[in-house]
Amino acid sequence: MRKLIEFVRSIYVVVLFVVLEAAAIGYYAHSSSYTQARLLARSNQVAGGVHGFFAGIRRYLFLGRENRQLAEHVARLEEKLAQYQEAETEARLDAYLRDIGESKYRFATAAVVGNTLNRMQNLLTLNRGREDGIEEEMGVLAPDGSLVGYVVACTDRYAVAMSVLNTSFRTSGKIAQSEYSGSIYWDGADPGFVMLGELSKYADPQPGQEVVTAGLSEYFPADILIGWVESAQLNETKTSYTVRVRLAAEMSRLNEVILVADRDRYEIQDLQHSEQVELHSRVN
Repeated sequence: MRKLIEFVRSIYVVVLFVVLEAAAIGYYAHSSSYTQARLLARSNQVAGGVHGFFAGIRRYLFLGRENRQLAEHVARLEEKLAQYQEAETEARLDAYLRDIGESKYRFATAAVVGNTLNRMQNLLTLNRGREDGIEEEMGVLAPDGSLVGYVVACTDRYAVAMSVLNTSFRTSGKIAQSEYSGSIYWDGADPGFVMLGELSKYADPQPGQEVVTAGLSEYFPADILIGWVESAQLNETKTSYTVRVRLAAEMSRLNEVILVADRDRYEIQDLQHSEQVELHSRVN
């Protein structure tokens, strides 16, 4: 009991001060409507600050989750944007091809979903296949109409094309406005250049001249742009040129391509392999 009395004596001044302060504040608060409004505003400000402090802590603790949600949302939007861009580009190419009208050649479009550049046997994977009318031996062109490669395999939904940057690639080419043709191939050295070999010495290739397809291949129509003459060198016997050709197609930036097929190629192939032709081949 004595300790309790001593404790009360030690704090009674503080308790008395608090009681008097509370009484004074209560009296002041009720003295007029103005003071009541000021005290209410002050208490709301203090309470708001406390709530804001704890809300900030909660937001900080959940920043990781919010960032993940935002990243997922951005990824979904990017995917939709890519779909819209692909659909817009393919629709534009389709409209362009429809404007060409009926011809000896059949055209289609596809998006590039795979493209190698750093190998000796480079290939392109396209997002259209047999269900879309894509077939083996169709030529592949860039959107500007320059040569890219030709289809070598198809499934129902996809196709694989041999890139011009493939050491097995072959097609016929010539200097534009010239009658002399040679063989287009890639030597595996520089992905920006191909070679035009076995070109007659009378062709006299000059730097800057256009190199186009000769129309002797079953893959491409005549006069498809391949590139431009960079340099030319006669062989040791001075009978033909080997021409270094700067490619027109930007192979590293291919997103969409145009495919072309000769409507008559199967009829021509059947004729070339007919019994009559084989008979004359054996006789000769």
